[in-house]
Amino acid sequence: MKLEKLTARALERLHFDRYLLAVAVGKRAEEIAHGATPLVDMDPKIDKFTDIALVEIAEGKIIVSDEG
Repeated sequence: MKLEKLTARALERLHFDRYLLAVAVGKRAEEIAHGATPLVDMDPKIDKFTDIALVEIAEGKIIVSDEG
């Protein structure tokens, strides 16, 4: 799926809060970089950590909250 469509799906899940999406992708990408197992069928040795995080959010594998 194209990056634009993934971003649109992820933004829809986060009520179009771009800041929240940026923070969530950054935090999850850091977790993956430090060894967390991706929740989608992507390889961190091949795919960018941020792309993996974005797909996880777009597919609803990661629940993002703006609280606390």
